[in-house]
Amino acid sequence: MMPRALRARLLLASLLLLPVFFGLTGFALQQAFHHSLEVAEEERLKLQVYLILGAAELNGDRIMIPDSLQEPRYAQVESGLYGFLHEGDEMLVWYSESAKLISDNLLDQLAFDGLSTGDSRFYQLPAQGVFVYQFALLWEIAGQEHNYVFTVLESDSSVKAEQKAFNTRLWGWLGAAIFFFLLVETALIRWGLKPLTRLAADLKRIEVGQSDKLTGEYPTEVQAVTDNLNLLIHNERQQRERYRNTLGDLAHSLKTPLAVIRGAGQEKLNFNEYQTLVTEQAARMDQIVQYQLSRAVKGQGRTLAKKTSVAPLVQRMVTALGKVYRDKEIEVELDLHGDYQLAADARDLMELLGNVLENAFKYGHSRVGVSFSNGAGMLQIDIADDGEGVSPELRQTILKRGERADTSAPGQGIGLSVVVDILSSYDGELEISESTFGGALFSIRFPLS
Repeated sequence: MMPRALRARLLLASLLLLPVFFGLTGFALQQAFHHSLEVAEEERLKLQVYLILGAAELNGDRIMIPDSLQEPRYAQVESGLYGFLHEGDEMLVWYSESAKLISDNLLDQLAFDGLSTGDSRFYQLPAQGVFVYQFALLWEIAGQEHNYVFTVLESDSSVKAEQKAFNTRLWGWLGAAIFFFLLVETALIRWGLKPLTRLAADLKRIEVGQSDKLTGEYPTEVQAVTDNLNLLIHNERQQRERYRNTLGDLAHSLKTPLAVIRGAGQEKLNFNEYQTLVTEQAARMDQIVQYQLSRAVKGQGRTLAKKTSVAPLVQRMVTALGKVYRDKEIEVELDLHGDYQLAADARDLMELLGNVLENAFKYGHSRVGVSFSNGAGMLQIDIADDGEGVSPELRQTILKRGERADTSAPGQGIGLSVVVDILSSYDGELEISESTFGGALFSIRFPLS
């Protein structure tokens, strides 16, 4: 089972990956060292061929190789260095003293085919434990050309010993390197995860009430998390404060209608009058409750919300409002180009757009227009109508809770204040001006990110 701790996961990954990495590295170094040994061996045997070739002399119609060569190992039986001279089709014409006990089987394995004059060949016979170097030349003797192949064999025991010693040192150092890397990585992991440990401690202090936010500087990758956590904590505290304030406001607002109902029991009212009074006050209390609930939830815009497409919401609400205000036969002009998506709760957007659109349908005479535009990272939603419009001196007043420009139409005067509250929670803006239709133009600006 995969460990849950990040530190354990990283160490486990290192335990799995480091041996593989160093194993491949060791294998590559082994191959490179073995290749260098073979190259060095080839150069040594080439020099031995040149040594024999330099000692060769003509004796009548044949080549003579002196018994005593500069390399003393040629004169020692089974010394590990052997020299041969072949003429024509593999005819042996000379061999060194050291090769007297060489088996015929080894000589039969020497390759002569494909070796042209001036060519050389280097190869290994692993089963026989020797390296072979051959050099072909053309020697003119008494006016006749003779093809000769000089061959030098050397035991591969020294190369194997060097390779073994190298492998022992290599894997010893690589093993020590793996251990060292694990120690260093353990320290680096501990140091790299220290900000997360500090973050957990800061969160614990917030939980026990010793701090009200995450403080201090964090690495860039963690700073974004801490900033968002601080924002989340701030919004949560604001929401909690909003709930407390709303409960207090709700209790205070309900005192008056409850007092009226309580006082009605002491008045000499007939049943119908009492029923009418209670019904009116119950409706008033219902309005208060709905208003306070709306106020309590309106600040949720800065929570982690999914992207919400705006155009479908506008079309859905325009369709619904068209049915509600069917008698007015409102002509709706939509210019909703672009699939704009906002990081906001769909209920907030419906509340926001619904309030503004309903005002446009309510106060417009026959035309309502909705269009999109964007700039400076903001989506602008323009909602226009051909109603009486809003005078400049009232444009700020109607945004306050309970304030209305037209008291003849039904309403509580809280719709636009809710719009402003929702927009403020998303860092949005609302501007009121005059539309090209002659009525009011409500410009809603909402951050695209």
